[in-house]
Amino acid sequence: MKVTVGISNRHVHLNQEDYDILFKDTKMEVVKNLNQPTQFASNLFVTIKTPKSSIENVRVLGPIRKYTQVEVSKTDSYKLGINPPVRDSGDVLNSELLTIVGPYGEVTKECGIIATRHIHVDKKIRELKNLEGIKEVSVKIPGEKGGIIEHVHLKDSEEAYYELHLDTDDANAFLLKNNDEVEIIL
Repeated sequence: MKVTVGISNRHVHLNQEDYDILFKDTKMEVVKNLNQPTQFASNLFVTIKTPKSSIENVRVLGPIRKYTQVEVSKTDSYKLGINPPVRDSGDVLNSELLTIVGPYGEVTKECGIIATRHIHVDKKIRELKNLEGIKEVSVKIPGEKGGIIEHVHLKDSEEAYYELHLDTDDANAFLLKNNDEVEIIL
């Protein structure tokens, strides 16, 4: 069974409290809707920093969430001098300590992760694709640098766009680009 690929670059999700510190009353505006329902790339950017280094112009994704999270790649972590855990979105307990710098302030907290490889699904997609009760799959990638990616989580949402999310490191290793199709192995 096929699934399309969506590649995720480094980005930040903010809770309301941290948003207010970083941006005060600046309005978050939609620059581009993402494939996942209600999710969007905003007009706002921050700098993420550690004692070793920093990365500027990191996009803030909307809408506001219940947690603050910075998703980076392993390559980013080398630059920053950190070792973030591989985690599902929202699982930031005991994650990497980062400082997020906005135009009006900064926030330092445990919020840095490398996102798990995951496929977005909802109840309807699970039924249509015969994925009920399955938590993890492998994915076969065709092409010149093809191969198999293991430990791809199925991420349940109330409403989802059926798509495999990989970070830039995973995508680059297999020469994948947005909207490529890969094969799920059950």
